[in-house]
Amino acid sequence: MQDFNSSDAGAFAAVAAIFAALMIPIIILTVIMIISHWKIYEKAGKPGWAAIIPIYNLIVLLEIIGKPVWWILLLLIPCVNIIFAIWMTNLLSKSFGQSEGFTVGLLLLGFIFYPILAFGNYKYLGPSAKEAGGLKPIDPSVGYKDPFNTPPPPPPAPPAEPTA
Repeated sequence: MQDFNSSDAGAFAAVAAIFAALMIPIIILTVIMIISHWKIYEKAGKPGWAAIIPIYNLIVLLEIIGKPVWWILLLLIPCVNIIFAIWMTNLLSKSFGQSEGFTVGLLLLGFIFYPILAFGNYKYLGPSAKEAGGLKPIDPSVGYKDPFNTPPPPPPAPPAEPTA
């Protein structure tokens, strides 16, 4: 049987203090991410509380990005889930009218970019931004006026002849 050693209690207290010091920032970031997802869901016209319900939050996210619910099964397959999670993040970015650069930000610096998406002036444009048209070039046949190739103004009207 081991005897109690007071240095063991001090070591345990030190480990507990380090653990607590690491957990506080993690808890703060988790709360920020939950609030951000809540706000993003509300911007998309879905209930915000859906962001905190496991599995259901994925179903709602798939509705927001316009993909079928069976994609959840793809998220259960190892290695495939990484690809589809990245794809879903890109589609979420597109649904708010953002480019692939914003998607990279969501993936690498999510704790910064999700609050930007949630609390910025970004509007939900529809599933994968079909209405926004993405980053396609402008079609000149649809109301586009070329500022460098303007037609000359029409000639002035001849003066009217007086009638007697």
